[in-house]
Amino acid sequence: MTVATNTNLGLASRLVNGVLSIKPLANLAKHQAREMMIKRAEKIGVHWREEAQALLARNWDTEMQSVQNPNLSYPKYYLTSFHAYEQGNMSWEAATEVGVAARAVHAGIWPDAGAQGDAKLRQSYHDILKAQIIHEPIDILDLGCSVGMSSFAMQNTYPQAKITGVDLSPYFLAVAQYQSQQQNRKINWVHAAGESTGLPSASFDLVSIFLVCHELPQTATMQIFREAKRLLRPNGHLAIMDMNPQSEIYAKMPPYILTLLKSTEPYLDQYFSLDISAALVEAGFAVPTITCNSPRHRTIIAKAI
Repeated sequence: MTVATNTNLGLASRLVNGVLSIKPLANLAKHQAREMMIKRAEKIGVHWREEAQALLARNWDTEMQSVQNPNLSYPKYYLTSFHAYEQGNMSWEAATEVGVAARAVHAGIWPDAGAQGDAKLRQSYHDILKAQIIHEPIDILDLGCSVGMSSFAMQNTYPQAKITGVDLSPYFLAVAQYQSQQQNRKINWVHAAGESTGLPSASFDLVSIFLVCHELPQTATMQIFREAKRLLRPNGHLAIMDMNPQSEIYAKMPPYILTLLKSTEPYLDQYFSLDISAALVEAGFAVPTITCNSPRHRTIIAKAI
């Protein structure tokens, strides 16, 4: 099932992995990646430090208590460094910077999109969902919902649907809870692992996984696909929006930029080598459709059978 998508990129990745195996160099790469994103944000008018600091200054006790499952056991793969944060997603710094980071990272997808690149990316995904899923979903699960940006965008697309957001980070969910209250939105936030949500079987028409799979080892991805199959009603759909390993952008990425990218994405090699169509079929889905929705992203839709 693990078929490499690009030999040249694989070679580059192996060389980069050698560099990143040296901890001081890995830490330097993470620092450089973070600084590059902050500078990009400021250049397009996104006030990264100011917006994040305003959130960080809040007292989050109420929101944390309302969403956190204190008995949850975290999978080992999750308790690692992600996105230049040493504590990964298990920190307030990460949770309060997700929004500005998304706008900065996605600013360069389309020429001149700027800070609207993130919204345009989400819209491109939802346009494909609307075109390919004929019956409008009533119950939608946003698996790996982070701080709720994907959940809110999904609710805008399907305003009559009931939305549930699941995430492993209580920090992310606390921010999601706060922002949903600020926007007067009704979304059910669940602190759970995507591999074992604890939600009832056959309770959703659509399970959406937005920019999550590239942050997972292959074993976790397969477990999450099986859980999604359990959660879907007959003929329900699993929709995935993520990086496109076949994009020439990644194949031609300069070694320095590839080093910065891989320093913040520890499971990127596993994602790029996964035969995602075969993985979905093995999990009980029909052969999926795969549609490019940006120069470097793809949307995958699979029906439960």
